[in-house]
Amino acid sequence: MSAQPVLVTKGVSKRFGDFIAVNNVDFELIENETLGIIGPNGAGKTTFINLLTGFYTPEAGQVFYKGEDITHLSPANRVKLGIVRTFQLVHVFDNLTVADNLGLAYFRKKEEKPYSIRMFYTSLRQSEFAARIQETLDMMELTSMRNEVAANLSLGSKKRLELAMSFISDPKVVVFDEPFSGLGDQEIDEVIQVLKKYTHNRTILLIEHKVSKLEDFVDRLAVMHEGQMICCGECQATLNDPEVRRCYWKLEC
Repeated sequence: MSAQPVLVTKGVSKRFGDFIAVNNVDFELIENETLGIIGPNGAGKTTFINLLTGFYTPEAGQVFYKGEDITHLSPANRVKLGIVRTFQLVHVFDNLTVADNLGLAYFRKKEEKPYSIRMFYTSLRQSEFAARIQETLDMMELTSMRNEVAANLSLGSKKRLELAMSFISDPKVVVFDEPFSGLGDQEIDEVIQVLKKYTHNRTILLIEHKVSKLEDFVDRLAVMHEGQMICCGECQATLNDPEVRRCYWKLEC
């Protein structure tokens, strides 16, 4: 049985005053694929993933998750469905250790009712929590840092911790907004090696400017330009598409 679309948009548009940030976009994200979106600044990439994840509501069009219309569903309710996102700036708890950051991310998924700090630390001692935290530390190559306070980590290690906090909640779809922002080449390569462990086991969508880092990593590549999705397909075919060459690379065809 062929893989099915997980996230779908039909004609979604978003404007801010007279500026059309996303313009009538049809899009499909396939189950367990890794898809990258590139485009110049102002192309509408972040606005588009804000529409996918519920931070914005489109003026026109619809967003579907596994066939269900989620156009007006809140970000929190999309998280409950399994749609998780990260942001350009790293979001971790600087005053907690690496292990406690992971524990809190997992605990918040498990506990829907209001909770206290005592409940959190009691849960951390349970075998289920301890095993899941250790498994994620190993996968993200963070085991040696488990007792380090997050504030003391390098930016690259903080990025890996943020990724780990996303994956520990067992999401169905993970959306990354410029996960390599601020990182050097070696740190980017370390993050990619970790992400590759989850490819074809999770549905991954990421926005990124560093095209060279995506070529051997994504299954498909999409290009946005002036609020529209001008091409989406296999990476090299997309990069060599005449419209992409004209709009993104500014090359004559």
